[in-house]
Amino acid sequence: MPRLPTPVTLTDRGEKRGVRKRPRLLPDQDGTAPDVPPGRHAPRRRIRQETATAWAFIAPSVLVILGLSVVPVIWSLLLSFQADDLVTPSRWVGLDNYRALAQDPHFDEAVRNTVVYTALYVPLSIGLGLMLALALNRRIRLVGLYRTLIFVPFVISAAAQGVLFSFILDPEFGAANAVLNEFGISRQGFFTDPGQALLALLAISLWSGTGFCVVVLLAALQDVPASLIEAARLDGAGRLQLLRHVVFPTLTPVLTFLLLWQTITSLQVFDLVYVTTKGGPLGSTTVIVYFIWEQAFKNFTAGYGAAAAYALALALLILAVVPRAARALRDRARPDQHIEGAAR
Repeated sequence: MPRLPTPVTLTDRGEKRGVRKRPRLLPDQDGTAPDVPPGRHAPRRRIRQETATAWAFIAPSVLVILGLSVVPVIWSLLLSFQADDLVTPSRWVGLDNYRALAQDPHFDEAVRNTVVYTALYVPLSIGLGLMLALALNRRIRLVGLYRTLIFVPFVISAAAQGVLFSFILDPEFGAANAVLNEFGISRQGFFTDPGQALLALLAISLWSGTGFCVVVLLAALQDVPASLIEAARLDGAGRLQLLRHVVFPTLTPVLTFLLLWQTITSLQVFDLVYVTTKGGPLGSTTVIVYFIWEQAFKNFTAGYGAAAAYALALALLILAVVPRAARALRDRARPDQHIEGAAR
């Protein structure tokens, strides 16, 4: 049988130019459009599936945050403008709660006690923490044990600390007065003396809170470049000059963080006061947070307590915003100084 000639086909223009022609999809027998090729929208479908999976994992946490933080914040803000005793229906009083705070001598006393506590606790905790961190940054025997012993009090809860020191500082049967008696010192009232109660709380807070400062500062000291220290020593810098011109400048961001952190912590002290003194004697240890709790859950004036809570929140917001704003202004002024210096 003779061989048939091969049919001659014309080359498509797209193929000549190296462009691959996309196949045309014909409709099905029932007239419906055919399915899109599986690889065409696969990336979009995969992104939607990953997004849905991510939200499925995040949703429980979002609900918890909304239910335990956002909703109570909004509710307490509205409560601060109402007279509410948590039992009977509340009524709107506007800014009366805030006006009453400005004229309340007990709130003034709570603010004064909190300011005194903060003014003493913040510099002492950071100063002691820096001294201990410098001492523990050396290569000495059992340095790991010393670091652990200093940090352990920070791990103990404030409630446990309050119970422990309530026994130690008991004016009648406490171990502290027994030791003072051995040195010929008369018995002290500690938590029962209005002049000593706040200082006793301060001493307990320093015993427990200094360990956090030590750990943070010790980590910062170990990050100081060794080359800077060696260069300063070769230039003849002494120990004090080395601390002043090399170590302290590198610790400035960490010290700023500790200053803000310890201030916020001291303004929020509550559990230690609640376990030990209950705000007494004679209101000498009533701090702002304990005043808020007392007004809301002891005197059943929830609206008044919410107003005091938002006064504290405003103070904390100012403490958080002012350093950042000052840093932004300082950073904005530095380029101008560099430009002026270059022009000169």
